[in-house]
Amino acid sequence: MWIFWALGAAIAAALVIVLTKAGLKNVDSSLAFAIQSVFIFLICWGVILVQGNFGDLKQIDNKAWIMLIAAGVATTLSTLFSFKALSMGPASYVVTIERLSLVFAIILSIIFLKEKVTWQLLTGAAIMVAGAVLVALSESKD
Repeated sequence: MWIFWALGAAIAAALVIVLTKAGLKNVDSSLAFAIQSVFIFLICWGVILVQGNFGDLKQIDNKAWIMLIAAGVATTLSTLFSFKALSMGPASYVVTIERLSLVFAIILSIIFLKEKVTWQLLTGAAIMVAGAVLVALSESKD
């Protein structure tokens, strides 16, 4: 079942890139992210309230709070950097380089989460790196 959620996330992320690039034409990238953040905040807390999970806040331990706050900071920085890159370069190029995050996530997951290394995982990561290099070295029209 997780694969359907992951595919939904991929489609939504693609929409974010295209819609953000279109919306950045005459808008500062940080301001654009701030506008989107208001909707992220409202929708996320709305889902929590509808699901009735608000009371679960008190069950979160200190280590989880630290990890979730650090992830929130990383999310914010990632999005600010992504929006800035989108404001300057073509979306297809920016997103290809940005998605090297998948390779970095694989490396960090192996190191910190002790996830299993397989030849398929390494081959897939190598193909992603090769694709990003190919795109980065190609000529952009923007």
